[in-house]
Amino acid sequence: MAILYGISDLHLGAAVNRQALPALGYYPDDWLIVAGDVAEGEELFAWSMLQLQQRFAQVIWTPGNHDLWTMPNSADPKRGVVKYHYFVEICRQLGVATPEDPFLTWRDELGEVVIAPMFTLYDYTFKPEGVALDEAVAWAAEVDTVCTDEYLLHPDPFADRASWCHARCVYSEGRLAEVGAGRSIMVVTHWPWRADLAVLPRVPRFKIWCGTRRTERLLREYPIEAVVYGHLHIRQTSRREGVVHHEVSLGYPRQWRQEKGMGHYLRVIRGGD
Repeated sequence: MAILYGISDLHLGAAVNRQALPALGYYPDDWLIVAGDVAEGEELFAWSMLQLQQRFAQVIWTPGNHDLWTMPNSADPKRGVVKYHYFVEICRQLGVATPEDPFLTWRDELGEVVIAPMFTLYDYTFKPEGVALDEAVAWAAEVDTVCTDEYLLHPDPFADRASWCHARCVYSEGRLAEVGAGRSIMVVTHWPWRADLAVLPRVPRFKIWCGTRRTERLLREYPIEAVVYGHLHIRQTSRREGVVHHEVSLGYPRQWRQEKGMGHYLRVIRGGD
């Protein structure tokens, strides 16, 4: 029986991670969800998606923050929406599904589920109630926590990342509304869709860069059975209000055991024996 796998945060800019990808086996009958943070550079991203497309029957991708970075001194410094759509076109040329494409349907003995890749970003609303929204970044900086996105993830042509986030949430809700009544949905996202899942014990104030409370309403209003996400680098499966949330990160070299190989970290989401 075919298997639906999930993984995220491949971070192929790290040599150890990059070298592990060609050693990944072949899964010709299986699908792979890639929940963002593949690579920062355009050439490396294209190479990595080709590697994955050659190994799986279907690949589904949604962007992470690292995918959207514009690196200093880049030879082709695409930014913001232009950068995102450039990566979408790379995926489309390879047959990789993106948040801009028709949703695919996974079928197995448990039934059907619509796989909905979503790009919703963040807007700092995962802050504590006592912190003003416009003071959230300064609040995190009090303990030397500042996400590199503040320097490399440009929102052009939007005024700021929060505005881009809001536009993406409106777009994503419209896509969810297109799914026929009575059909279950599996959301694929990079950022968790609930604030209570954005728990990072070592860097607790980093949570303001981990999502938006706008998505919490979508979980209640649409027939979402599961969410596959990454970003936190804390592999886990949780259940909240009837929805299963799978964090499927690989992570930086120090966060996974290279002797096990990348294949060991493919999370089974659906299917299999």
